[in-house]
Amino acid sequence: MLLNRMSLRSTAAVGAATLVAGATFAVSAFADDSVDPDMAANAALPDTEETEDTAADSEAGEDSFFAEQLSPEELQILREQAQEERDSARGAGITTAQADGTDIEEEEEEEEEEEPEAPVFSGDPKGIALEMVLAEGWGADQFHGCLEPLWEKESNWNHTAQNPSSGAYGIPQSLPGNKMATHGDDWQTNPATQIAWGIDYIKGRYGTPCGAWAHSQSVGWY
Repeated sequence: MLLNRMSLRSTAAVGAATLVAGATFAVSAFADDSVDPDMAANAALPDTEETEDTAADSEAGEDSFFAEQLSPEELQILREQAQEERDSARGAGITTAQADGTDIEEEEEEEEEEEPEAPVFSGDPKGIALEMVLAEGWGADQFHGCLEPLWEKESNWNHTAQNPSSGAYGIPQSLPGNKMATHGDDWQTNPATQIAWGIDYIKGRYGTPCGAWAHSQSVGWY
């Protein structure tokens, strides 16, 4: 009888320890799924009364079996261990949540770079042409010594000038005149549009106004 009771006491201790371990595993598992660790621990660890009832049923016929179960001190130790496991699981869940939160970074909205506005040229045609020549990085001599006499010869700086035989039009005498539409729909009436086209044409074909002027003096056109 004594041996049986010692065996039962050992079995009860092992069972209680197993329940604690199961509770710990359940708490840890639920912690990763964002479940309240207290709820998980309570669900995994049966009440003491239910454990006692189960043990009593398995030892039917023994006299006063509850007197042979774990002592109050031993039960208190098991409860404290279970509480420590719950606290540890709760801390692990918070740490996981904090770690996950730090991984989420708001994407900074990229600011769209504003394209610089094209300079607006105004004034008389010769003044506009001088500004554009200087904006290209050329010296003033490229205007006064070359571009000014070149377009004086071509159109007398008249933005409505038209060659009756060839149809060339405007200050730079574009042939045909609608080529200047690449620089603006107002190519027929706006001197700035015509001059901008004429400078790009000279730069691409002759490099500088003086290069265009030298060609014009040599063959009569540019």
